[in-house]
Amino acid sequence: MKEKFLGSFLVFLGACSFGVLSSIVKTAYQAGYTLGEVTGVQCFLGMLILWGSHLIVKSLNKPKAAPVKHSPSTPKWKVCAVGIFPGLVGICYYQCVQLVPASIAIILLMQYLWISIIIDFVIFKNKPSSVQLLTVGIIIIGSCLAAGVLNQDIHLNFSGCLFGFLAALMYSLFITTSSNVGNDLPKLEKSALMITGACIITFLIFPPLFFFKYSISDPLYVLGFLLALLGTVLPPFLFSVGMPKIGISFSAILSAAELPIAVTCSYFYLKESVLLTQWIGVIIILSAIALLNLKNLKKGS
Repeated sequence: MKEKFLGSFLVFLGACSFGVLSSIVKTAYQAGYTLGEVTGVQCFLGMLILWGSHLIVKSLNKPKAAPVKHSPSTPKWKVCAVGIFPGLVGICYYQCVQLVPASIAIILLMQYLWISIIIDFVIFKNKPSSVQLLTVGIIIIGSCLAAGVLNQDIHLNFSGCLFGFLAALMYSLFITTSSNVGNDLPKLEKSALMITGACIITFLIFPPLFFFKYSISDPLYVLGFLLALLGTVLPPFLFSVGMPKIGISFSAILSAAELPIAVTCSYFYLKESVLLTQWIGVIIILSAIALLNLKNLKKGS
């Protein structure tokens, strides 16, 4: 039971970190920075932080005796390849935010909930429970309320919707692969390898011209550090530790905490108007997550 509780808490915390990203990204866009610059500096700084942390921890834990030979571990290139998915999540989602209202972008990203459960069922034959399906339904209803869909006229951009759905698909694939690849590696090394993959795919799509355009003291690097810490470093590490303890479907549901956190940040940080119905949606989502979490903890007791 303790392991399930710890895994649930870590996944929830990782989702909360993701929830604040849209506010930071919006601040970066308002300052005049581009999609390629924002995603590029985020991945690059995240990669430096994770590899630096891994090397420090490895040097501190260096064994005094000769290392014991273990069975072959997961090839590192496979773990690095997993990083393609979070890299594409950032690109697609940040592009979506530019093309459609933020509330719609969040709803589109939330579609990873049912996509993840379908992937889990089709690939791993894990049939979702009736409680999980009911919880997902409640979360989707709460998501619509929290995003304020009922309180505004919405003009959808097809390209923006497509990028949002692609972000949800990539996020679902990341949840699936992160939970099943490289679990035999040290957590920091696994996270560093994944973010290296994310950095590679990002630089292939957007060459890192910001290296030559901005000095190290430019605000872009401050915003990039925050994005790296809260979007690149903490969530993948927390997910890599927590997801194997609780499974893919439950991880996907707990990750829904990203939406209420995003709404809260938009209200307190960006000073955006959040209506009563949106707060009701936030409460519905958090209640659904809490009820499902309590049910799973009781099963483990």
